[in-house]
Amino acid sequence: MSGNSKETLFLCYPKCTTCQKAKKWLDEHNVSYTERHIAEQNPSYEELEKWYKKSGLPLKKFFNTCGMLYKEMKLKDKLPEMSEEEQLKLLATNGMLVKRPIIVNEETVLVGFKESEWSEKESAL
Repeated sequence: MSGNSKETLFLCYPKCTTCQKAKKWLDEHNVSYTERHIAEQNPSYEELEKWYKKSGLPLKKFFNTCGMLYKEMKLKDKLPEMSEEEQLKLLATNGMLVKRPIIVNEETVLVGFKESEWSEKESAL
């Protein structure tokens, strides 16, 4: 990367294999980032709201739909009934509900790891 000083935040769960792959990708592409453990430092309501608006993604994409907590809470059925505010508040209660990894900087928000998508956005990282 050409000496740009973008502050990139990498939210992950270290035991998650997808997060490990994403971290390896970042390292291999010389992307500098600050790592944050999503369960120990759960994103706040304000952060989630900002990232959601910046991402242009549907809010459901921010939920870890494969996670045990998501299934235990039967969120598949509940989310459609909830307002955006309620969903964001719920996400802010537990990092294990949040889809990971998440990459955030001034320009970009990437949720989940798809190598092709990340490669496409590499210049923004």
